Amino acid sequence: MSSKKNAACSDCCSCRPYSSQITEGPERAASRAMLHAVGFDRDDFKKPQVGVASTWSMVTPCNMHIDQLARETCAAVDTAGGKGVIFNTITISDGISMGTDGMHYSLVSREVIADSIETVVGCQMFDGVVAIGGCDKNMPGCMLAIARLNRPAVFVYGGTILPGRHKDKDVDIVSVFEAVGAHARGDIDDAELEQIERVSIPGAGSCGGMYTANTMASAIEALGMSLPGSSSQAAISPEKAADCRAAGEAVLKLIEAGITPKQIMTKKAFENAITVVCALGGSTNAVLHLLAMAWTTGVKLDLDDFTRIGKNVPVLADLKPSGKYVMAELVKIGGAQPLMKMLLKKGLLHGDCLTCTGKTLAENLKSVKPYPKGQDVIRPFSNPIKPESHLVILRGNLAPEGAVAKISGKEGLFFEGKAKVFSSEESALKAILDGTIKKGHVIVIRFEGPKGGPGMREMLSPTSAVMGKGLGKDVALITDGRFSGGSHGFVVGHITPEAAVGGPLAIVKNGDTISIDAEKQELNLHISKKEMKERLAKVKLPKSKVNRGVLAKYAATVASASEGALTDKYLP
Repeated sequence: MSSKKNAACSDCCSCRPYSSQITEGPERAASRAMLHAVGFDRDDFKKPQVGVASTWSMVTPCNMHIDQLARETCAAVDTAGGKGVIFNTITISDGISMGTDGMHYSLVSREVIADSIETVVGCQMFDGVVAIGGCDKNMPGCMLAIARLNRPAVFVYGGTILPGRHKDKDVDIVSVFEAVGAHARGDIDDAELEQIERVSIPGAGSCGGMYTANTMASAIEALGMSLPGSSSQAAISPEKAADCRAAGEAVLKLIEAGITPKQIMTKKAFENAITVVCALGGSTNAVLHLLAMAWTTGVKLDLDDFTRIGKNVPVLADLKPSGKYVMAELVKIGGAQPLMKMLLKKGLLHGDCLTCTGKTLAENLKSVKPYPKGQDVIRPFSNPIKPESHLVILRGNLAPEGAVAKISGKEGLFFEGKAKVFSSEESALKAILDGTIKKGHVIVIRFEGPKGGPGMREMLSPTSAVMGKGLGKDVALITDGRFSGGSHGFVVGHITPEAAVGGPLAIVKNGDTISIDAEKQELNLHISKKEMKERLAKVKLPKSKVNRGVLAKYAATVASASEGALTDKYLP
């Protein structure tokens, strides 16, 4: 049955299980009258209604083009026999707010996005959903809503930005952050810093390395909730416009077939997503977001699954931040699909997982061609960047409930040093830039977790400053906050329990010895058990920084980072 026939099957309402409740019968005349005013014709009441969730905003280049993408999707829904309705949700800009108080709202926005999409779709009784996201939190926010609603849905990635150029090299947002560190060290002057600033963000699209946006887009495609190729297209391209149109057609086919997200987002599908994230060298934020998405879907996933899967998956992509290439170079050679076919052939993906095409992953990959000869963006299995995952789950007396490290191997696999303790990102950044931080230090940034921040800010400014100061292999940084996908170096985040709830990070003192062992997967504070117990008994925790508004509500309800930092996990 083709999607063109959706309108014809309306008499039994099987393709309109939700919208028929507001369009059928004399008693719904008022509803129909309202819909006439927003562009519905009489015939539209017999068509499946598809909500098109647009994250368009001029807040950030990641999302500035998404209004047009949403129009492409809506038109395709209409042409294919449905009725598309565009609505908006928010976005914030991590890149703009990074290193400021504004960043407290970043992770919070994931929940606001999820809540708002669920609210609109639930209230308006749409039969299906297409969600289009660009910046980092858009994607998991959209997916949380899709999982909660469990109505036929497709996620569309807004696409990656094209790189800028400086001195014949590709540059992007992380280039700017690292240039700030280089400027502080005296390696570049004011004029060159301004030049890098001017050219690094040339237009629309999400940040150009394998940072959080591209990581999550790839994970969602591997999960089966985006159409093949969606994660690896430039934001401004004919391919991305075609992807949006195809999504509008696909969601109607899903409605007709009765295929819902929970049939696609299975445990094996999440394992596929983790595998692809590992092979791509993706962001630590993927751990947080995939845990949240899985719980919302009803799938049991925990930190140990990342360790189990990561032991068998090499890092094959030589992509920024720790590698050579930007995402646009992966797009040029065919995107993530050939990589997924490599992983499938190696037995590392579950090919029998259902996807939003209505076909299995293996069926989707059947006709995918391999990467062109001579490319070195994606390595062969015989010559990986790293023989196993760069995402390392650490435990130990500093992280009894787990922490997430991003160890590319270039920094080494073991670090031991003396603690330099800071209770905020700003104070740590100042110490890095003014030279207080020296070789052999472990920078400790605490009270930046989900509750303590509140909002679990990303530490891109400090990590980029470390790299810019040339200390990438000489210092480590640990925190109960998060890292941007652009962070690299010897970094450990998501330390749980966080300091604000009395986690061991709260008792670390300047000069304490801390070790990070990626091989043993341990993060330890080198004091006796007796002293640790005494310090924990005496620790004084700061009062909450907020008592009103969205940050206060978030701090009051948010779960641990090791559980995905959800706000609805422990509701009564």
